[in-house]
Amino acid sequence: MMKTVHTVTLNPAVDKTVMVDRFVAGELNRIKTMRTDAGGKGINVAKVLHSFSVSVIAWGIQAGHQGKILLDKLQEQGIPARFIEAEGETRTNLKVVDEQSKQTTELNEAGCVPSKELLEEFLARYEAELNEAAIVVLGGSLPPGTPMDYYRRLIDIANRKGVRTILDADGEALALGIEAVPFALKPNIHELEALYETKFETEEQIIAAASRLVNKGISYVLVSMGSEGSILVNEQEVYRATPFPITPLSTVGAGDSMVAAMAYCLLHQKSAGEMARWTSAAGTITASKSGTDVCTLHQVKDSLDRVQLQRL
Repeated sequence: MMKTVHTVTLNPAVDKTVMVDRFVAGELNRIKTMRTDAGGKGINVAKVLHSFSVSVIAWGIQAGHQGKILLDKLQEQGIPARFIEAEGETRTNLKVVDEQSKQTTELNEAGCVPSKELLEEFLARYEAELNEAAIVVLGGSLPPGTPMDYYRRLIDIANRKGVRTILDADGEALALGIEAVPFALKPNIHELEALYETKFETEEQIIAAASRLVNKGISYVLVSMGSEGSILVNEQEVYRATPFPITPLSTVGAGDSMVAAMAYCLLHQKSAGEMARWTSAAGTITASKSGTDVCTLHQVKDSLDRVQLQRL
């Protein structure tokens, strides 16, 4: 039996995406179309991997009526879910897409507050079922009231079990998670700058910062920079990927698509250069789609040669 990728979304959301002709703050805006999706970083990664025909299980915490909608959405897509139910209500994140400017405005709720007992229960279930996992993806914000070292604990458990982890978080949760030495990191440039409390002016500074993380024992650090592309650093190599031109319609899920492509490359033992190319193509394609749509395996494969790759 092929081992699976487990994605963890501790603070998931029901994503409500609305399209308007032109969004004007402080005025009446009439909605043209609306869609509802299961959202959150880990869930977005699971969607992409599922479309890539990778065995994937979505883990997380859900609550209330919106939590049931979230689980229904995952079931509709055929993604197995192992969610623990908390008190309160799963958050709703509103995304307003302006069709004229192609900009997306996001209004995100904070989320439910899981109890200490529920968080301990999640750790126990997670550890008990890690044997079937090849990779664990930990992504997104922590729910309100959750200890900031929670990702570190999840990574520690996976490391003891010999399971590789990919961490995509920010702020203190990222900093503390790094202490447990995940297998791979996917910060965007703003998260990396916040981690080092500095503004990077050159490519060399970004590479140096990523290399310091690799020196801690992290195998891959993938720094995404939006339309500027991405930089992948491991112990032996550094790659700069420049994406092909697109008309960006939504950045929602672009970084998550890069994480999914990274997991796919690890499962299929692809080289660092191939990983840099695959992750860039996946993120670029998703950014070219509207709302919460994500890339497909066919689209990524067809676009690989369009990514400019430079070994630094």
